[in-house]
Amino acid sequence: MGNVETERKAVGWAARDTSGILSPFSYTLRSTGPEDVYLKVICCGICHTDVHQIKNDLGMSNYPMVPGHEVVGEVIEVGSGVSKFKPGDVVGVGCLVGSCRTCRPCKSEIEQYCNKKIWSYNDVYADGKPTQGGFSSSMVVDHRFVVRIPDGMDLEQAAPILCAGVTIYSPMNHFGLKTSGLKGAVLGLGGVGHMGVKIAKALSHHVTVVSSSDKKRDEALNHLGADDYIVTSDVRRLELAADSFDYIIDTIPVAHPLEPYLSMLKVDGKLILMGVINTPLQFVTPMVMLGEKSITGSFIGSIKETEEVLEFCKEKGINSKIETVKMDYINTALQRLEKSDVRYRFVVDIAGSQLD
Repeated sequence: MGNVETERKAVGWAARDTSGILSPFSYTLRSTGPEDVYLKVICCGICHTDVHQIKNDLGMSNYPMVPGHEVVGEVIEVGSGVSKFKPGDVVGVGCLVGSCRTCRPCKSEIEQYCNKKIWSYNDVYADGKPTQGGFSSSMVVDHRFVVRIPDGMDLEQAAPILCAGVTIYSPMNHFGLKTSGLKGAVLGLGGVGHMGVKIAKALSHHVTVVSSSDKKRDEALNHLGADDYIVTSDVRRLELAADSFDYIIDTIPVAHPLEPYLSMLKVDGKLILMGVINTPLQFVTPMVMLGEKSITGSFIGSIKETEEVLEFCKEKGINSKIETVKMDYINTALQRLEKSDVRYRFVVDIAGSQLD
């Protein structure tokens, strides 16, 4: 097993302040133990949440901060209490690296709703050591929050599934939307939204993309496989879409009106909020009452669902559309992501980068 009780050094790229500029940062990994996995990072996806965190958009950032929560790596050592993984295994780490394990969500295998969950970065472990993410050479993670990457899956393709993919799969699973023949809409065609189209189509759903402009129409229809496309400024099309959808996945990350989309739901339809928005959203209650419609939310997914969606994506041949970059391009990539200038996910080639 090796000496897993010793602390190890790591090199990552960290934000030091609200400018969000990342630069090389050397630090000590937390003390490892019998239930931990020590892994070398191979690649890591970039999520819009990384932008929010490094710039303190949510008012809770701590620096220095190494972001990255779509991590694929190779197991180097495991603790004596770990039987699920062995050195050489290729694994993934998502948004969480810990939880209390005793609350109702934890016992129900939905640990993402644990009030004491521990984030992959910008958080602290029970011992007070800060968590740091996957824009780094290595990590030490509790084996319960490590998942196996299916054999034969492209590793850079696997990275976005660990956040964007499971974020879509989880509400499909929880709300009983894995049945074929449903009609759904996806609001916003970014990193999460494009995975929404792909996963919904793999479930044999009729999928409509709803966007603020026409610029992604060809991409949505001819490359991602969507069945229809609606521009939000086309009032007539919105009216024609009334009472059409069993569900709407709302990935828009800024404040926006809900009523146009509530009107598009069938009776008992669900508007599922996924965008992180720090200002209130509004609607009039009859829009919900007159149709038993639901406005609900969903947050990433459980470890069990992460394992399921990885296997699902491999079985269905689902690939995320990615752009691979090296670490020295990270600040440019983050700026482009903030401007939605990526189709649709950046993945950092950590193993092929000179981190220092």
